[in-house]
Amino acid sequence: MNVAPAPAPIIVTALFGGEDQAFFDQMRAKHFPPERDQLAAHLTLFHHLPPSLSPELDRRLAQVTRGVPAPGARLAGLIDLGRGVAFRIESPGLDDVRAALADAFLPLLTPQDSVGWRPHVTIQNKVAPREARSLKAELERGFRPRDVRLAGLASWSYRGGPWEAIKAYKFA
Repeated sequence: MNVAPAPAPIIVTALFGGEDQAFFDQMRAKHFPPERDQLAAHLTLFHHLPPSLSPELDRRLAQVTRGVPAPGARLAGLIDLGRGVAFRIESPGLDDVRAALADAFLPLLTPQDSVGWRPHVTIQNKVAPREARSLKAELERGFRPRDVRLAGLASWSYRGGPWEAIKAYKFA
């Protein structure tokens, strides 16, 4: 007898264009502790939406992407995560998309998803603070802000390990 898996929390991320995704993945592979690195580089919009939102989330993600030009985005700086380092992403258009979704789902958001959003791509995490500060200083020496391409949004199921893709929603 086949038993369907229990519904899992949903994660929502932004998708990058191929070159930008490759860059972030390369940085993550180089600097993330390998024993903890189970995912491709990602920019999380929501960490934990209830699975009961799946039909409504699908409708809303399709609505904000289908036929809509990708919002502009910029790799704007580095963030000290204490025990890691992330690239800070600036995108007023993506901020607006995330704010509209947060307003729609506000009563169902976890505390982590209902507080201020700080868009970033983590490339190192769960290391000694000294190691994180050293990497941040190293990366800052050669850092130049640049545009990055947002390709769409995606939803994922979280079951405790690597994420399972649900659906990708591409911008025009």
